[in-house]
Amino acid sequence: MQTNNENKNANTMEWMQSGACQFLSFFLNDEEYGVNILQVNEIREWTPITTLPETPNFIKGVINLRGHIVPIIDLRERFSLEQVEYGPTTVVIVLNINHNDNETVMGIVVDAVSDTHTVNQADIKPSPDCAGSINVKYMQGLVEIDQRLVLLLDIDRLLTDHQFNQLEQIA
Repeated sequence: MQTNNENKNANTMEWMQSGACQFLSFFLNDEEYGVNILQVNEIREWTPITTLPETPNFIKGVINLRGHIVPIIDLRERFSLEQVEYGPTTVVIVLNINHNDNETVMGIVVDAVSDTHTVNQADIKPSPDCAGSINVKYMQGLVEIDQRLVLLLDIDRLLTDHQFNQLEQIA
Protein backbone atom coordinates (compact mmCIF):
# COMPACT_ATOMS: atom_id res chain seq x y z
CA MET A 1 0.00 0.00 0.00
CA GLN A 2 1.35 3.46 -0.90
CA THR A 3 1.48 6.23 1.68
CA ASN A 4 0.28 9.76 0.94
CA ASN A 5 3.91 10.88 0.45
CA GLU A 6 4.56 8.02 -1.98
CA ASN A 7 1.40 8.98 -3.89
CA LYS A 8 2.54 12.63 -4.02
CA ASN A 9 6.01 11.61 -5.22
CA ALA A 10 4.51 9.32 -7.87
CA ASN A 11 2.20 12.13 -9.02
CA THR A 12 5.11 14.57 -9.15
CA MET A 13 7.21 12.15 -11.21
CA GLU A 14 4.30 11.59 -13.62
CA TRP A 15 3.80 15.35 -13.87
CA MET A 16 7.47 15.94 -14.68
CA GLN A 17 7.67 13.10 -17.22
CA SER A 18 4.51 14.12 -19.03
CA GLY A 19 6.07 17.35 -20.24
CA ALA A 20 3.05 19.25 -18.93
CA CYS A 21 2.46 20.79 -15.55
CA GLN A 22 -0.43 22.46 -13.79
CA PHE A 23 -0.19 25.39 -11.46
CA LEU A 24 -2.50 27.58 -9.46
CA SER A 25 -1.99 31.27 -10.12
CA PHE A 26 -2.63 34.09 -7.68
CA PHE A 27 -2.02 37.81 -7.37
CA LEU A 28 0.31 39.62 -5.06
CA ASN A 29 0.98 43.34 -5.49
CA ASP A 30 -0.61 43.31 -8.99
CA GLU A 31 1.84 40.59 -10.14
CA GLU A 32 0.73 37.07 -10.98
CA TYR A 33 2.48 34.10 -9.37
CA GLY A 34 1.98 30.38 -9.64
CA VAL A 35 2.57 27.31 -7.48
CA ASN A 36 2.56 23.64 -8.42
CA ILE A 37 -1.06 22.47 -8.19
CA LEU A 38 0.10 19.18 -6.65
CA GLN A 39 1.23 21.11 -3.57
CA VAL A 40 -2.11 22.90 -3.07
CA ASN A 41 -4.13 21.41 -0.26
CA GLU A 42 -7.01 23.90 -0.32
CA ILE A 43 -7.96 27.55 -0.72
CA ARG A 44 -9.66 29.29 2.19
CA GLU A 45 -11.16 32.73 2.57
CA TRP A 46 -9.32 34.99 4.97
CA THR A 47 -10.56 34.68 8.54
CA PRO A 48 -8.94 35.92 11.73
CA ILE A 49 -6.15 33.68 13.00
CA THR A 50 -4.38 33.07 16.29
CA THR A 51 -1.27 35.24 16.46
CA LEU A 52 1.92 34.00 18.04
CA PRO A 53 4.42 36.06 20.04
CA GLU A 54 8.09 36.24 19.12
CA THR A 55 7.79 34.98 15.54
CA PRO A 56 9.06 36.68 12.39
CA ASN A 57 6.70 39.41 11.10
CA PHE A 58 5.78 37.40 8.00
CA ILE A 59 4.41 34.55 10.15
CA LYS A 60 0.94 35.90 10.86
CA GLY A 61 -0.10 33.10 13.21
CA VAL A 62 -1.84 29.74 13.03
CA ILE A 63 -5.21 28.22 12.20
CA ASN A 64 -6.77 24.97 13.31
CA LEU A 65 -7.47 23.03 10.13
CA ARG A 66 -9.50 19.93 11.01
CA GLY A 67 -7.45 19.30 14.12
CA HIS A 68 -4.06 20.25 12.65
CA ILE A 69 -2.24 23.46 13.57
CA VAL A 70 -1.23 25.21 10.33
CA PRO A 71 1.16 28.20 10.33
CA ILE A 72 0.12 31.10 8.09
CA ILE A 73 2.67 33.23 6.23
CA ASP A 74 1.94 36.60 4.63
CA LEU A 75 3.69 36.39 1.27
CA ARG A 76 3.72 40.19 0.92
CA GLU A 77 5.76 40.47 4.12
CA ARG A 78 7.97 37.52 3.15
CA PHE A 79 8.83 39.30 -0.11
CA SER A 80 9.19 42.73 1.60
CA LEU A 81 6.31 44.21 -0.38
CA GLU A 82 4.10 47.08 0.74
CA GLN A 83 1.49 45.91 3.21
CA VAL A 84 -2.18 46.36 2.40
CA GLU A 85 -5.31 45.78 4.39
CA TYR A 86 -6.84 42.35 3.82
CA GLY A 87 -9.97 42.60 1.71
CA PRO A 88 -12.77 40.43 0.34
CA THR A 89 -10.48 38.76 -2.23
CA THR A 90 -7.70 37.98 0.27
CA VAL A 91 -7.30 34.22 0.63
CA VAL A 92 -5.08 31.65 2.28
CA ILE A 93 -3.67 28.95 0.03
CA VAL A 94 -2.89 25.90 2.16
CA LEU A 95 0.16 24.12 0.75
CA ASN A 96 2.06 20.90 1.32
CA ILE A 97 5.72 21.88 1.73
CA ASN A 98 8.76 19.63 1.44
CA HIS A 99 11.91 21.21 2.85
CA ASN A 100 15.03 19.03 3.17
CA ASP A 101 12.81 15.91 3.14
CA ASN A 102 10.60 17.28 5.95
CA GLU A 103 6.91 17.52 5.08
CA THR A 104 4.66 20.15 6.61
CA VAL A 105 1.52 22.07 5.81
CA MET A 106 1.59 25.86 5.68
CA GLY A 107 -0.76 28.56 4.49
CA ILE A 108 0.21 31.61 2.44
CA VAL A 109 -1.85 34.81 2.43
CA VAL A 110 -2.26 36.25 -1.08
CA ASP A 111 -4.25 39.14 -2.53
CA ALA A 112 -6.47 36.97 -4.76
CA VAL A 113 -6.54 33.61 -6.54
CA SER A 114 -6.56 33.78 -10.33
CA ASP A 115 -6.90 30.42 -12.09
CA THR A 116 -5.37 27.02 -12.76
CA HIS A 117 -3.24 26.59 -15.87
CA THR A 118 -1.67 23.70 -17.71
CA VAL A 119 1.57 24.46 -19.55
CA ASN A 120 4.27 22.48 -21.28
CA GLN A 121 7.57 22.22 -19.43
CA ALA A 122 9.29 23.58 -22.56
CA ASP A 123 7.28 26.82 -22.25
CA ILE A 124 8.71 27.59 -18.80
CA LYS A 125 11.56 30.08 -19.13
CA PRO A 126 14.42 30.21 -16.62
CA SER A 127 14.29 32.80 -13.87
CA PRO A 128 16.06 36.05 -14.74
CA ASP A 129 19.18 37.00 -12.79
CA CYS A 130 17.20 39.78 -11.15
CA ALA A 131 13.50 39.55 -10.40
CA GLY A 132 12.82 42.74 -8.51
CA SER A 133 11.90 42.21 -4.88
CA ILE A 134 11.61 38.43 -5.30
CA ASN A 135 14.80 36.46 -4.71
CA VAL A 136 15.33 34.18 -7.73
CA LYS A 137 16.04 31.22 -5.44
CA TYR A 138 12.27 31.16 -4.75
CA MET A 139 11.45 30.92 -8.46
CA GLN A 140 11.17 27.91 -10.76
CA GLY A 141 10.81 30.12 -13.80
CA LEU A 142 8.45 32.28 -15.83
CA VAL A 143 5.67 31.33 -18.19
CA GLU A 144 3.55 33.44 -20.51
CA ILE A 145 -0.21 32.99 -20.16
CA ASP A 146 -2.54 35.07 -22.34
CA GLN A 147 0.19 37.67 -23.01
CA ARG A 148 1.09 38.14 -19.34
CA LEU A 149 4.06 36.74 -17.45
CA VAL A 150 3.45 34.48 -14.44
CA LEU A 151 6.29 33.95 -11.95
CA LEU A 152 6.36 30.30 -10.92
CA LEU A 153 7.44 29.89 -7.30
CA ASP A 154 9.40 27.01 -5.85
CA ILE A 155 7.39 27.02 -2.65
CA ASP A 156 9.66 24.41 -1.04
CA ARG A 157 12.50 26.97 -1.05
CA LEU A 158 10.47 29.88 0.29
CA LEU A 159 11.92 29.59 3.78
CA THR A 160 15.46 29.25 5.07
CA ASP A 161 16.38 26.20 7.15
CA HIS A 162 16.09 28.29 10.32
CA GLN A 163 12.66 29.67 9.34
CA PHE A 164 11.41 26.22 8.39
CA ASN A 165 12.55 24.87 11.76
CA GLN A 166 10.60 27.69 13.43
CA LEU A 167 7.49 26.64 11.47
CA GLU A 168 7.91 23.00 12.44
CA GLN A 169 8.01 24.01 16.11
CA ILE A 170 4.72 25.89 15.64
CA ALA A 171 2.93 23.11 13.78
